[in-house]
Amino acid sequence: MSVAEPPADAYREAIDHLATLDPDWARHIAAVGPCLHRATPGREPYEALVRAIAHQQLHGRAAEAILGRLLALFPGVAFPQPEQMLALSPETLRACGFSASKLATLQGIARARLEGLIPSRHEALEMDDEGLIERLVALHGVGRWTVEMLLIYCLERPDILPVDDFGVRAGYRRLKGLDKPPTPAQLRALGAAWSPFRTVAAWYLWRA
Repeated sequence: MSVAEPPADAYREAIDHLATLDPDWARHIAAVGPCLHRATPGREPYEALVRAIAHQQLHGRAAEAILGRLLALFPGVAFPQPEQMLALSPETLRACGFSASKLATLQGIARARLEGLIPSRHEALEMDDEGLIERLVALHGVGRWTVEMLLIYCLERPDILPVDDFGVRAGYRRLKGLDKPPTPAQLRALGAAWSPFRTVAAWYLWRA
């Protein structure tokens, strides 16, 4: 799956909005430079959820190594379909590097896609952010953060702030020189001023 390359001025309106919030934002944006957020808009929500589960609580390179071992089981296939995922034995998934809890979550995601609980990309594009979050967090092992990653990267939603993400909260702490990161509730309140560009705000906070 190729990654969408953002146009040079794709986030100009968002950057201008954030940079005028206060001197800290302006200084940070100037130091980081243009927003290079890249989405993967061709992915189905099912695939995006599987990938997000692999990344939960792991360094990016470790997660990609696990996904690489999974994909290697299906040569010539872009990504294993739900039927293929369910046909794998627990031992095979564990050998890829998935924990027992993630294994159960992956199998639940595969079943949910076959049952229609996980929408197709076309169906998901017709749903609002909170409606999709509410629907998918009903799945075992799928939390709000996981669905927010789907919204940001798969569906290209522009106004998502993953307040439970430690990197985002730690980024705000560094941005403002605080002794400790804000709580999720505090960050949600602070982020109201960043709307409707909270996805770009999160991108910059990840880079703090």
